[in-house]
Amino acid sequence: QVQLVESGGGLVQAGGSLRLSCLASGTIFSINAMGWYRQAPGKQRELVARIHSDGLIHYEASVKGRFTISRDNAKNTVYLQMNSLKPEDTSVYYCNAWLVTDAGGSQDFWGQGTQVTVSS
Repeated sequence: QVQLVESGGGLVQAGGSLRLSCLASGTIFSINAMGWYRQAPGKQRELVARIHSDGLIHYEASVKGRFTISRDNAKNTVYLQMNSLKPEDTSVYYCNAWLVTDAGGSQDFWGQGTQVTVSS
């Protein structure tokens, strides 16, 4: 059993900052990649940022230069530092982990989501 628990969402004014955290726990053998997705009402879920075990990082174009993803491998935790937030960043943010469980095989796991609301 694997769980992803997110924290750090909330309400912030435009231009402000928030830091999201996601802890992966359970029967984890290894983690290939962790990342953050977001989904606004009526829109598809989209990748925000992703960090691989080799350090490779991807950012969605609109967040480059404003968001920073980082990972603490020892704690199985991924962070998303969000600066210069804009109203269009308002979404539910979901943590994702692509990992190998103790039973073997790579699988995708998702957190429950955390709301980020940016007021103008």
